[in-house]
Amino acid sequence: MKRKLQCIFFACLMCLSATLQAQFKNGKQKQGDLGNGTFLNPVMGGDYPDPSIMRDGKDYYMVHSAFDYLPALTVFHSIDLVNWQPISSALTTYLGSGWAPDICKYNDQFLIYFTVAVKGNFVVTAKSPYGPWSNPVDLKIGGIDPCHIVDEAGQRWLFLSGGTRVKLAADGLSVITGTSEKVYEGWVFPKEFESDGFNLEGPKLKKIGNYYYMISAEGGTAGPPQSHMAVVARAKSLDGPWENAPNNPLVHTYKDSDKWWAKGHGSLIDAPDGKWWIVYHAYENGFIGSGRQTLLEPVEITKDGWLKAPTGSAVQLPVKKPVKSQIIVQPYAHLNEFRIGLEWKFYKKYNAERTSFNDGVLTLKAQGKTPQESAPLLFVTNAHSYEISAKIEIDSSTVAGLILFYNSDFYVGTGFDTNKRYRWRKGTVRGTWPNNGQQTVWLKIRNINHIITGYYSYDGINWEKEIWGMDISGYHHNTLYDFVSVLPGLFAYGNGEAKFSHFAFKVLDK
Repeated sequence: MKRKLQCIFFACLMCLSATLQAQFKNGKQKQGDLGNGTFLNPVMGGDYPDPSIMRDGKDYYMVHSAFDYLPALTVFHSIDLVNWQPISSALTTYLGSGWAPDICKYNDQFLIYFTVAVKGNFVVTAKSPYGPWSNPVDLKIGGIDPCHIVDEAGQRWLFLSGGTRVKLAADGLSVITGTSEKVYEGWVFPKEFESDGFNLEGPKLKKIGNYYYMISAEGGTAGPPQSHMAVVARAKSLDGPWENAPNNPLVHTYKDSDKWWAKGHGSLIDAPDGKWWIVYHAYENGFIGSGRQTLLEPVEITKDGWLKAPTGSAVQLPVKKPVKSQIIVQPYAHLNEFRIGLEWKFYKKYNAERTSFNDGVLTLKAQGKTPQESAPLLFVTNAHSYEISAKIEIDSSTVAGLILFYNSDFYVGTGFDTNKRYRWRKGTVRGTWPNNGQQTVWLKIRNINHIITGYYSYDGINWEKEIWGMDISGYHHNTLYDFVSVLPGLFAYGNGEAKFSHFAFKVLDK
């Protein structure tokens, strides 16, 4: 009986593996775990920039830049470095655009250091990565991209952009001196590299053997395809001197035809078997509007003690998983549960009392006078082509709908009130059509390789295609700034409330 059950289990596993590989071939599964012991980058598709990673025993935790979304600083958990699940969010207060966090553990306390644009650097703490997380503490120090590290004497330091560092107090919640000292000049890359500037940023430090290794970002995080990179320096003491690697850069895009552009901002991580890996971010060629995605690559330590990333080529090939695991995460499995702070997040404003979720229905209190003022509720997707749809019921004083949101000036969407159906383009109403008093409408937005179309229905069965279409291929940082991406979602503004049900996200094979 036991052997029969084992045979059934492995048969199911093989079937699942075959299914996943088939999905990958027809375009439905483009990244992550392939179900056969290998993975294909990205391991986190969509807008997951500036990855910071740590290991606690057999558990891995990772965070990314928060930017203007709340709840923010989502903590992800994995046991194999490939399949990631959101487990908590560490920030519910909007301080400004949040950049380049660093997650670490010290004396049984988990900490996330992060930058808030213009304001400086902050830290939150928790006894568990599952939270609850503390209120943010202002470190009252400038610079960006903090990284926590402890030296041989047990002194805690915070390394920052520009090759600088500050000394931390014993509890890690303040700095001993208010000024930073420069300890590293960076690596001067060849002038032949097309860059967005020198931009020595994103230090990530690890002690391996007798050396501290510092991985820094250079070249600018956007701009030309070849701009970004991750460079290596090492020293036997955090005081330096820091020696640049002779084989720099560790990670870089060399050709405009490569699949991944602006590869950089790396963070080293070791697996239980002692082997090393690097997570970093990159834009996908042709889909910059999807944001900087998280990639994973093996790292070798050479005989002379330097680091080498052997698979960093233009060829997109599967790689053997770092840790054996039969867990395969479906990234969109919980979208219709509206887990706010995990998959879903608001733009700039967060009030837990605005939402409730019961019996498959999300109730969202209306806010503001426009979709951007409503603080739309958004999620990350990595699909090239997809559609979102929902049944929407509104009060007589509410406007609600679906949106593809870049920032407060640039978004597209479809929505309605009791009098009209609306189309938004470039953050402005660009077209209205009669609604004739209907308070319940099914809406759908379809995005096929940047081309947007809308649909509506009054019964959820018979759909009418709108007469309008839009191109959002230019909605990305290189034209609009802000370092963010196009996120699909929902909105409700005015007075009253809107109820969203039958929400569906579907990846299209296009």
